[in-house]
Amino acid sequence: MKTYSEAGVLCHISSLPGKYGIGSFGKEAYRFARLLKRSGVRNWQVLPLMQTGYGDSPYSSVSCTSGNPYFIDLEQLAKEGLLSKADLQAARHEPGAVAYGSLYNERYVTLRKAFSRFNFDGAEFRAFVKSGVAEDYAMFMTAKRVYGENFLYWEEAIKYRDPAALEKLRTDFHEEYLFWNFLQYEFRRQWKALKDYCNALGIRIIGDIPLYVAADSADVWAHPELFKLDRELRPVKVAGVPPDYFSETGQLWGNPIYDWKAHEKEDFTWWTNRLNDALATYDIVRIDHFRGIDRYYEIPAFSENAVRGEWKDGPKEKLFARVEGKGRIIAEDLGIMDEGVAALREKLGFPGMKVLLFAFDGNEDNEFLPKNIGEASVCYTGTHDNDTVAGYIKSLSTEEFLLFRSRVAKALQEEGVYVRLREDPREFAQAFCSMALASRAKLAVLPVQDILGLDNEARMNYPGTNEGNWRFRMEKLPGGRPMRKLKKEIKKYRRI
Repeated sequence: MKTYSEAGVLCHISSLPGKYGIGSFGKEAYRFARLLKRSGVRNWQVLPLMQTGYGDSPYSSVSCTSGNPYFIDLEQLAKEGLLSKADLQAARHEPGAVAYGSLYNERYVTLRKAFSRFNFDGAEFRAFVKSGVAEDYAMFMTAKRVYGENFLYWEEAIKYRDPAALEKLRTDFHEEYLFWNFLQYEFRRQWKALKDYCNALGIRIIGDIPLYVAADSADVWAHPELFKLDRELRPVKVAGVPPDYFSETGQLWGNPIYDWKAHEKEDFTWWTNRLNDALATYDIVRIDHFRGIDRYYEIPAFSENAVRGEWKDGPKEKLFARVEGKGRIIAEDLGIMDEGVAALREKLGFPGMKVLLFAFDGNEDNEFLPKNIGEASVCYTGTHDNDTVAGYIKSLSTEEFLLFRSRVAKALQEEGVYVRLREDPREFAQAFCSMALASRAKLAVLPVQDILGLDNEARMNYPGTNEGNWRFRMEKLPGGRPMRKLKKEIKKYRRI
């Protein structure tokens, strides 16, 4: 019998419903938290909360410690007297998928209106600015407004961070600098209020940090010595993964590779601060692409794909020597793994991930099969990077479907999970949710798409593509039969 087990739901903030084009820290987030509480769910997993960048991806941001301004609740700003009813009406969007283009053109106009009415001489805000929490971000975004989009093409004094030039930029464009501080100030205040509310309900927040940062980011601009760059600050090596089941030519992410020797010389201070900030922001942190900490794959810059890369040793356990709260970390150990990754994860005591959609290839030793999943893991039906369960079923040919169904039926029987599998993809989504909850993993996390039995129109991301991702959004909060079923299953499999 399990000595400890809980259930979680994966639903990014952007996927919540609402009036303003994207999910936010508004009333729908609080209602969703109460819905989780009533259903017996004790963990809410989100994707990175950072300001999205190229391709609208939360895994590519202008700053790895920034908060996404789109998540700021406009109605809360109105309550603070910073927006009018007319402003809120103008910011409204029709229900449906996130339209990032419209948000980019409209949301910052609304937020600047709020800032124009904000008392930035207040003691609390002044203390926030003085703390330097958002300093690199605010300076970077100010410089972008003045000099253009990519920092590689800024005037040299700013590009190479001459102290006198930076001070002049801050002075000459002080209100612009304060505006970007204001966004991070409001983001952090609203996020803390939501997280505190969830914690009071007994719900933990599982957050997510990417291993890498974007090339055009405050992180690279402020700390070029920590990355493999040339004299012009262009990456000479970039990140990705070799060919695998996601892509025949691998995935060319394009993020600059860390200079781990430089990080070690500074005792991993930058990374320690980043991880400690994440552990303060969330209750539990999932490190994306954890395998890159053991060994990472680097590709020559300007390559067309990820085929011609090379594996290099990462910092391994040294990276975590001064990190507080290591018992609250989940390692994303999917993709091409080896004994070194497993040994590192076990040495650090981090639970790994088991994804049921990867289980049914006919190999009885497949580590993702329910019978092979141990307690020291987090079991998922799927992740944001792959098909929904219903979407996967719909993609199968008749022959593939029959073979897949027989393998799933066998696993269900072995685990004592009794679900009828006919041809309805939603039945398979329910069966996978039941399998995850019945598993021996201490934590089972179900994407909200699978709880609702949605197909690939609700899929979050197609790895290796830059358009049409991260747009899924619920038109209303889930309820009715799917949530009653979830509550019943959570009780049945003793995950209360």
